[in-house]
Amino acid sequence: MKCLFSAFIGMVCFVSGASGQQTKLSRDLANLPANSSLEVIVQYKHAPAAGDHRRMETRGGRLLHQFDGSNAAVYLIPSRSLSSLETDDEIVYVTPNRPIHAMAPPVVIGYDYMPETIGMSDLGIVSGWNVGVALIDSGITPNSDLADWFGVSRVVYNESFVPGTSDATDYYGHGTHVAGTIAGNAANSSGIRFFHHISGVAQLANLINLRVLDQNGMGTDAQVISAINRAIALKNTYNIRVINLSLGRPVFESYAKDPICQAVEAAWKAGIVVVVAAGNEGRNNSAGTNGYGTIMSPGNDPLAITVGAMKTEETATPTDDLIASYSSKGPTLFDHIVKPDLVAPGNRIYSVIDPKGTLAVTYPANVVGYSNYEYAPYNTTPSNYFILSGTSMAAGVVSGASAALIAWNPGLTPDTVKARLMISASKAFPSSSSVAVTDPVTGIVTTYVSQYDLFTVGAGYLNVPAALQNNDVPQLSTASPTAVRDLASGNIYVVDTLSAVWGSSAVWGSSAVWGSSAVWGSSVFVNGNSAVWGSSAVWGSSAVWGSSAVWGSSAVWGSSLTNSAETVGVTINGEK
Repeated sequence: MKCLFSAFIGMVCFVSGASGQQTKLSRDLANLPANSSLEVIVQYKHAPAAGDHRRMETRGGRLLHQFDGSNAAVYLIPSRSLSSLETDDEIVYVTPNRPIHAMAPPVVIGYDYMPETIGMSDLGIVSGWNVGVALIDSGITPNSDLADWFGVSRVVYNESFVPGTSDATDYYGHGTHVAGTIAGNAANSSGIRFFHHISGVAQLANLINLRVLDQNGMGTDAQVISAINRAIALKNTYNIRVINLSLGRPVFESYAKDPICQAVEAAWKAGIVVVVAAGNEGRNNSAGTNGYGTIMSPGNDPLAITVGAMKTEETATPTDDLIASYSSKGPTLFDHIVKPDLVAPGNRIYSVIDPKGTLAVTYPANVVGYSNYEYAPYNTTPSNYFILSGTSMAAGVVSGASAALIAWNPGLTPDTVKARLMISASKAFPSSSSVAVTDPVTGIVTTYVSQYDLFTVGAGYLNVPAALQNNDVPQLSTASPTAVRDLASGNIYVVDTLSAVWGSSAVWGSSAVWGSSAVWGSSVFVNGNSAVWGSSAVWGSSAVWGSSAVWGSSAVWGSSLTNSAETVGVTINGEK
């Protein structure tokens, strides 16, 4: 099946499992207009040199950017010359410089109990002291919630990768909100006037602001890759131990070829935890999969910690919390990696506002009123907080938790952080849940039914106190495993992404990731009979395994999304 590339909001179709000759050109470079030119990311076998650039010039190409510390470069090249790249022995793979976007749909007002549901109320300040978190997003607007107790900003570095500007200030509002979720200290909601303190997870962590998204929440692969490379280069200068990527785009190929996934792996191997939003496509049923197979890139990389979104249900206890229906589900396209890795609060999250950002201006109803956190009489100045929902927010929560773990034990590796977060995550979920959502444009009410299986909630629900108390040390890589279906028997196997079937010598050791019902055990599941979550079967409705779904040869994504606004990460329909 042929795939068309369309910038920003155009839809593309994807094929999973289709056979065919290997090519150095990604599928979305097919059938382009003959007289067009486009930006491409070319991955080489080595760091590109002058000779590589000259060969590109003979094809009509022009070097736009060469990544630091990477075997890749960005070129502007005529579409008619793309086929000639197939014969260049030094080239490994070529992709468009694809659009990427923030993942946070604004929703209507509600109460935020994120700190309580992840156990922060039992810990006081979850510090993150001296740990640097690189926020690769739409920038950060200064705010006293992001300063230390003496008023000195904890945003210790600022740089813009948005073309045409060196200003790293947030003009969209997404990055500032995620920054507050990671490291807000509640400065604007602390004191006797306030009954609700709006804080992030790691209130003493430092933030490295690497802006890649514009005022509309849009950027490109090249901008994100450049920012990841900068975080690696600045690792020792600012003790960068965590990168937060609350952004993404659809999956076009295996993570092993995807340039943005390769940048993520470089950061992980450099000793930096990389936390990625799973995506907000869980309602996408265009391929008849009930939202399965919708994990976005780079959340499809097995090394990353990929995070789905939960709803706190406006209570301080996590026992009644439910999955957000928009949270993307695994397995990943092409590779069938088991994702997400875990889930965290992401729905209706209160955090720092960017008052002049596009989101705050466009959605004033999402500004948190003083009555939601201050005793009467209320302040008459503009509120300091805003509400956003999405896996973007959930990723920020896990980034803060990762910084807290590292602050308590600076010797932790990315693999150990990932293992402890997953092992300690709560496994208590309902067998299923449903939510009725009204489309703000059409007024049509749609009911979404959620399963709580391996591909929806991963290893479970983030529990910060349990993670801090966990002492497990993985012996191998914590790369997320692969799901494999035996067509003859119908059994589903969970296989080590790197080598053999997971067993007693696997990375998790003798401690079963999923609690008393060990997933890894014999490493085999029988569809519909072997239940991991008690009475809830792993594979739910089995829609994932249909002949034309994730495993089949036809398109996983249809010709259109649930609504076009979701393509740029903004929807108006929230969840109760």
